[in-house]
Amino acid sequence: MRVSIFITCLCDIFSPHVGKHTVEILERFGCEVDFPELQTCCGQPAYNSGFFKESKEAMKQMMRAFKDSEYVVGPSGSCVGMLKEYPNLFKGDPEWEEEARKLADKSYELTQFLVDVLKIVDVGSTFKGKVTYHPSCHMTRLLGVNEAPITLLKHIDGVELIELPVKEDCCGFGGTFAVKNAAISEEMVTEKSQHVTETKAEYLVGGDMGCLFNIGGKMQREGKKVEVVHIAEILNTIG
Repeated sequence: MRVSIFITCLCDIFSPHVGKHTVEILERFGCEVDFPELQTCCGQPAYNSGFFKESKEAMKQMMRAFKDSEYVVGPSGSCVGMLKEYPNLFKGDPEWEEEARKLADKSYELTQFLVDVLKIVDVGSTFKGKVTYHPSCHMTRLLGVNEAPITLLKHIDGVELIELPVKEDCCGFGGTFAVKNAAISEEMVTEKSQHVTETKAEYLVGGDMGCLFNIGGKMQREGKKVEVVHIAEILNTIG
């Protein structure tokens, strides 16, 4: 099957290695992967900041970029979750409503695609260490991806998966929330860091780079030695 990579802004600019791992995982399971160069931001930061008209221009560009894609897969539950919102945002628009629905229907977060579409629960990865998983808000609440990441992690040889206390709590990032409500965000990420410490895990794993940057930055400033990794990195560790 043909899969188009939706790299997302954070991965493209700050964590290109996550995109590399994503491509290698998909190719390992027989996917023909391409990268539409017309893609841009999904529009979420502008939309969440109240710039609805401006955000729709970015969304239209995304629909153009992935118009001919069979599947669209991204290493971010938050950004893919935004694509799923397009049909609601363009409802009643005679030019874009159908394109919005088509893009939403064929878009998947990486672990969701592996488990729900490819029907893979064991990617053949080997990764030794104590791991705890942070379920990001948008990935779980908006996109509805809860079990796929856990299923994949449980099948990795060498992983000791430790449940994160109060895992459903937000880390405080929330995109522009961390900028507009810095003091509240600081308290939230402090609590999240404490919960990660309680697990005594060596690695904090997640499916959204924004959350991982936020939590990882806090723990680094606190002098904690927990390594923060995107789940694609673990799923692509062989040997």
